[in-house]
Amino acid sequence: MTPVSVITGASAGIGADLARVFATHGHAVALVARREQRLNELAAEIESRGGPRPAVIPLDLAERDAASRLDAALRAQRLEPQYMVNNAGYGLVGRAAALDRADQLAMIDVNVRALLDLSLAFVESLARHRGGILNVASVAGVMPGPGSAV
Repeated sequence: MTPVSVITGASAGIGADLARVFATHGHAVALVARREQRLNELAAEIESRGGPRPAVIPLDLAERDAASRLDAALRAQRLEPQYMVNNAGYGLVGRAAALDRADQLAMIDVNVRALLDLSLAFVESLARHRGGILNVASVAGVMPGPGSAV
């Protein structure tokens, strides 16, 4: 099994930039997010710069079985996490009572439950490869403001 840096939320923003940084520093990279086309574009960009083509794993982390599906996808490609970059997440803005309840719960699933699930699911692999976990978060996650209490 080849050690890999798994980066969630890699389809845009900080996640895409972190994927570029990890690849530039010689890491094999697995890109994880919902938007497969953007992941493929990023993988092609990284490959065009001389690095190995990253693994592309389209996955919605709000789904309860996301960690086991990620594990299966990695194993199918003979990859094993050395680093887990928990970057996927989003925020909703508005009065909690006016926002859709299912949307708010899905946000909690991605921002909290999936982060913990992914970290625990691969802890043995991370330890075996002497890797680690990088949790990326917004200050808004710990200091809510008006219209973003959830």
